[in-house]
Amino acid sequence: MPGKLLLLPNVLEESLPHELILPPAVKPAVESLSGLICESEKAGRRYLRRFLSHERMAATPLRLLNEHTPPAEIETLLAPIANGETWGVISDAGLPCIADPGADLVAAARRTGVRVEAFPGPSSILMALQLSGFSGQRFCFHGYLPREPLELERAVKALEKRAAGETQIWIEAPYRSAKMIESLKLWLQPTTWLCVAASLTTPEEKVRSARVQDWKKGGFEIGKEPAVFLILYRT
Repeated sequence: MPGKLLLLPNVLEESLPHELILPPAVKPAVESLSGLICESEKAGRRYLRRFLSHERMAATPLRLLNEHTPPAEIETLLAPIANGETWGVISDAGLPCIADPGADLVAAARRTGVRVEAFPGPSSILMALQLSGFSGQRFCFHGYLPREPLELERAVKALEKRAAGETQIWIEAPYRSAKMIESLKLWLQPTTWLCVAASLTTPEEKVRSARVQDWKKGGFEIGKEPAVFLILYRT
């Protein structure tokens, strides 16, 4: 009889106590695992250490699933689950499969009849949308935008055209968050609404929603912090 694949939530910031962020059902779920699929061994051990004794943590096998995992390896990851074991999958932060690895694994599990269970948890994308005050009826998430400056400018301006009544959302590497804000001040129209939601769920959480013309007046400091960017055009 096939086992189960559990989609387990993670905290958005490593230093936070998981008891404040994750639902209580996660602990017994982790305790039931035969193994864990994660983006890196370090992150996987760190996650297990939150819930298991050192001995159990060290004895739990890990398998990697990240941007370097070849598609052919997906079936290998599912093999022990198909044989009746229960495995979990996590991302380094937030929810697996949401702007993180996992979707291909779930798709393969669906094709082979493996049971998949999801647990609620924090998603910086959805939290930013909630906190922005922008339209939650129509929105689109774009992941990471191009890095090359000219391509990035084109992408931002294309999203601005789509932002009439539909919230456009993307993320950026923390060390480029401040530069992204400065670029948006230059590229976006003065009346376009911009929201930046940074360091969500932490004591340093900061969220600002304002027209670009008001962003140009300053008043929002950000370092190398994880941030979500949202734009919307409304009258």
